[in-house]
Amino acid sequence: MSAATMSSPESSSSGPRLSKGTHVKRLLVVCLTLMLPATATCQQPKADLQSLRWLSGCWEGHLSNGLIITEQWMKPLGNLMLSTARTVRNGKTVEYEFVRLEQSDDGVIRYRAHPSGQEEAAFTLVKLEGHTAIFENLLHDYPQRIIYQLVSADSLLARIEGTIGGKERSSNFPYQRVKCEQD
Repeated sequence: MSAATMSSPESSSSGPRLSKGTHVKRLLVVCLTLMLPATATCQQPKADLQSLRWLSGCWEGHLSNGLIITEQWMKPLGNLMLSTARTVRNGKTVEYEFVRLEQSDDGVIRYRAHPSGQEEAAFTLVKLEGHTAIFENLLHDYPQRIIYQLVSADSLLARIEGTIGGKERSSNFPYQRVKCEQD
């Protein structure tokens, strides 16, 4: 190779010189191409309802404000998990909720909650990692996120998050596994 055909450090041997705008466009295309698979995975995790089986059973939480909350989850069957929940204060039910975890034919898992005195709201599973599931609906008033985490075989943490009036809010609901009522 002669000195006349070698490139200096300032020049490029990959072809014609490109304008600054073209370099930026190419960089943008490369970045978006690399980000696309990660974004798609984050929005639609590959999971089936069986991977949420760890929610099955009966859970009870005693909160510091005197509330007792119980949730009972049926095991997954027929692309559906069902849950009932109630909140009791001073021996009286003050709230209740029915939840359906459904997996549609396209594989999307939705958390459909129908709390007492409110319209049904749907949240989509956006992340499932081990024993942590995050459901999200950014258009919902509050919460926008519902998170379940199996801390241990007998300990479950439920958490709701979102914004109210532009301020971030969250509430934790720690549960312990209890024997399901038979009577």
